[in-house]
Amino acid sequence: MTNILEAICNIVENNNYNILSIYQGRNRANSVGYALEIFIKDSFANTLKETNESKKLEKYNYLFSWLGNQNNPPDIMIKGGDAIEVKKTQGQKSDIALNSSYPKSKLKSNSTMIINECRSCEVWEEKELIYCIGHTDDKELKSLWMVYGNIYAANHKTYEIIKSKISDGINQIPNVEFNVTKELGRVNRVDPLGITNLRIRGMWQIQNPRKVFNYLHDNILDSTVVAIIPTEHYTLFPRESIFRIESLKIKGFSISDKKVKNPNNPAKLVDCKLIMYNHEETEE
Repeated sequence: MTNILEAICNIVENNNYNILSIYQGRNRANSVGYALEIFIKDSFANTLKETNESKKLEKYNYLFSWLGNQNNPPDIMIKGGDAIEVKKTQGQKSDIALNSSYPKSKLKSNSTMIINECRSCEVWEEKELIYCIGHTDDKELKSLWMVYGNIYAANHKTYEIIKSKISDGINQIPNVEFNVTKELGRVNRVDPLGITNLRIRGMWQIQNPRKVFNYLHDNILDSTVVAIIPTEHYTLFPRESIFRIESLKIKGFSISDKKVKNPNNPAKLVDCKLIMYNHEETEE
């Protein structure tokens, strides 16, 4: 089984961030966003240098239970492990567009945003969720942040309350026929002829982790790879994965103990591991 520690080691040891040129040839990726998704899959599957597509697909099949689609989260699910959501931004500190799906501290199988194929791809009820947020230009990955949802997003009830308040408010408008949908809702037959409907869709955004966690380290914004992992979760990884990442002796790489604000109560702090790597230090 793979995990975030293995993925970080693979990225750091491979040390190649020209993702569009890598995948244009192999996978005919025509956008840096698509190339980023493949890069994340290959990082977790340890296939960053694999040129044989059949062997790569076999590794994907062995490690992953779900590889997502364009409209429904998540992008990747590790068999018996974490779920992964990949997001791209071309602004270093731009907010992250989540569209109709609000931020998630964890991924639940009963979520209305998950399709049945994902729900039944393995036996599961809840998974830890990793947000992999890549800052790119038109060709290259400038930085990658990997942050666990339970230290990034509040409890799902926080967002569900907003959704229900909006629905309740619309329902109180006289002579409105309101239908609950997977989005925020729909108002039917708005006009006297009854031929016009109004779809109400949420467009959720969350602040870039570069802003959210900039208090953790003076050099954090200069790093190529940043991962923030709750210590409670870190200690549950296989010993060989922990040994591998803690044995890395590469210039610009570090692991430190930090505390982050609890998303449900900022007065409380959560113990975390902060993993950072700056590949430019290696090139000096």
